[in-house]
Amino acid sequence: MSGQLHETWRKTLRRRGDAHAVAEAATGRTASFRELEAGAAAFSFDATALRGRAVVFALPNGIRWLGFFLALQRAGAVAVPLDPAEPAAAQRAIAESLRAGYWWDGHTLVALPRARRFRDPATCLIKLTSGTTGRPRPLVFTAGQMLADARQVTRTMGIRPRDLNYALIPFGHSYGLGNLTLPLIAQGVPLVCGAAPLPQAIAADFARWQPTVLPSVPAVFRALVAADVAREAFASLRMAISAGAPLAPETARAFAAKFGRRIHAFYGSSETGGIAYDRMGAATLAGGVGRPLLGVSVRAGRGGRIEVSSAAVFTWGNRRQARGRGRWSPPDQAARDARGGLTLLGRRGTTVKLGGRRLNLGEVAARLRQVAGVRDVWVGVSGGGEPVLGAAVVTSRSATEVRLALHDAIAGWKIPRRWAVLAEFPLTARGKTDTRALHAAVFGAR
Repeated sequence: MSGQLHETWRKTLRRRGDAHAVAEAATGRTASFRELEAGAAAFSFDATALRGRAVVFALPNGIRWLGFFLALQRAGAVAVPLDPAEPAAAQRAIAESLRAGYWWDGHTLVALPRARRFRDPATCLIKLTSGTTGRPRPLVFTAGQMLADARQVTRTMGIRPRDLNYALIPFGHSYGLGNLTLPLIAQGVPLVCGAAPLPQAIAADFARWQPTVLPSVPAVFRALVAADVAREAFASLRMAISAGAPLAPETARAFAAKFGRRIHAFYGSSETGGIAYDRMGAATLAGGVGRPLLGVSVRAGRGGRIEVSSAAVFTWGNRRQARGRGRWSPPDQAARDARGGLTLLGRRGTTVKLGGRRLNLGEVAARLRQVAGVRDVWVGVSGGGEPVLGAAVVTSRSATEVRLALHDAIAGWKIPRRWAVLAEFPLTARGKTDTRALHAAVFGAR
């Protein structure tokens, strides 16, 4: 059984027992660590049947999610969390494609055919990432790797049990696992589940529950800057963390001016967990993502690509290993300064051919981000026989103004021909930019 994670939870339970563990802002329900354990025991899963079997489930953030996850670890199952918005038919299809043992339909465990069993008793979780294919790709993790990520995150960020995490990002997302779920299980860091990702709801939650740490995504911080919410409501906030997409320096500066707190950039991937963190919040003001987390090594590779090594990097099916530490090269291009700080330059592998000439889309995106007033950028090409370059931008300026600003910084043939100017970028259920929706906005029917 995946005893390491369960035994770690048992140690936290003995240490934190009756202390506050979770609150649900939407319902007002709260639970202590002991009550979470009672909720997990209430599922009464058969360890003989579940041991080594993958179990696919989709639940919203809350006390029940945590109880279900702990129950799976207790039974020695391999948890596969999905987005709660995933339709039931899609959940089952994903479960069958993974050869999972069971799918939780919201009421009971449904046994599936052709199920496989994981032999390594340390295997505890599968993350699903679409990567660049658009199809779910399973990443298999051991308890040791998940605990290493949580330890690297909390040590570097200085998060302790006296903090209160504010949970808007999904518990089962890689970001949520490393910053919310595992810190609660392993270090006893309590959390409050946000009622809704809307500025007024967030402000009300902060005024009532007094959380100290806000891990979120750029769209939420942009909304807080633009909304009519009082600075006093966020008096308890000591650390704001942004990940999932590049944060515009303009947003970072506006947030610091409005709320008196800098936003700390956080960079990671599903394969590696956390990679880099802006400890002082200064790199964020200049568009950087900070230096590697404690316990994480980052080496420069070819073409600006980096290689990440740590005890948290997945090794199942990953040939790039060394002495128990996995190694992985994210598809991002990055520049490093003399102190080891990273600045992301866009995705690698995004070179396209336009009129017989090769163009890196990351170069165009980087130039657009330097245009005054541009807060977010997406660059892509249309399908068909003759690709057309297009861009979506979040800005108060017109497409004509942005296009003219590019003329002095980039060759004319590299300037997008199709444009979409938006107030905010659409997001997926995981809080990431919905690139399919942006592609439709830029290249949809005229």
